[in-house]
Amino acid sequence: MNKYELVTFVAESTGLGRVDSGRALDAALEAIQVALRAGDDVRLVGFGTFHVTHRKALSGRNPRTGDPMLLGASNQPKFTPGKLLKAAVN
Repeated sequence: MNKYELVTFVAESTGLGRVDSGRALDAALEAIQVALRAGDDVRLVGFGTFHVTHRKALSGRNPRTGDPMLLGASNQPKFTPGKLLKAAVN
């Protein structure tokens, strides 16, 4: 399912128009991004939790030349599914 199909599904499920459904989805995704950027977790009971983990710097190799190189530290968004989502999939 892509974003277009998700917006269409939300519009049909709620009775809202596609434009309003698209705006609502964009606002929800933006709220998740803002919270993660601020270092907060986003917990959707039954669905799952979005959180940020820190990945420390590590050494790797350039695949072309084989020379060692340093891969910098970074923050990675993660998602942990909730109990109800796991049950719905299995």
